[in-house]
Amino acid sequence: MPPVAILAGGLATRMRPITEKIPKSLISVAGEAFIFHQLRLLKKRGVHRVVLCVSYLGEMIEAKVGDGSLFGLEISYSYDGEQLLGTAGALKKALPQLGDVFFVTYGDSYLSCDYEAVYERYQQSGQSALMTIYRNENLHDVSNIILKNGKIVCYDKVNHVPQMQYIDYGLGILCRRLVDRLEPAKPYDLADIYMNLVKNGELACFVSPERFYEIGSPAGLNELSNILR
Repeated sequence: MPPVAILAGGLATRMRPITEKIPKSLISVAGEAFIFHQLRLLKKRGVHRVVLCVSYLGEMIEAKVGDGSLFGLEISYSYDGEQLLGTAGALKKALPQLGDVFFVTYGDSYLSCDYEAVYERYQQSGQSALMTIYRNENLHDVSNIILKNGKIVCYDKVNHVPQMQYIDYGLGILCRRLVDRLEPAKPYDLADIYMNLVKNGELACFVSPERFYEIGSPAGLNELSNILR
């Protein structure tokens, strides 16, 4: 199983004032830091190694999580530095720790899908990247994907149209070269990489039957807290 990069370096402005003093990953969910739930889930899904891409108050995350031995995982850290690098820029910085192929997810996502099945689909596709998606129909968030004949034909997080019935689930797989060609120490958005791949017909997909959960909004935090209790 490839390593998992967790993008946990954002400022979490939607969750203020909670995140004025702690990073989003350490928000209490059902009595303990969210990242504890997230890491235990990854372990249950067969993951062995995690790279935490951190920035804002990242030292607090490292102090809590340590080397991952508490969770049966091998955990290392990649810090943005003085400038926030964005989701893809953070991956560029972390590449020496990630290898040739890696999962990528977010520091506020709780995703209980079958990671081995996702990876198997990626291997079968022959593509350089895969996005896990979910038939959302604007239920849990605003849908942003058009799927036709099993292929993503449109992905846009800004311009939404009625034909968008699916949503980016929050779990992808990338090969190294897609990120390696980015200039170092510059901010980049992972969504831009995905959009370019869609335009070129080079993005495989896996449709998760399991819905996603997140703590990036007060409503999402309350919902997941109730479930995990």
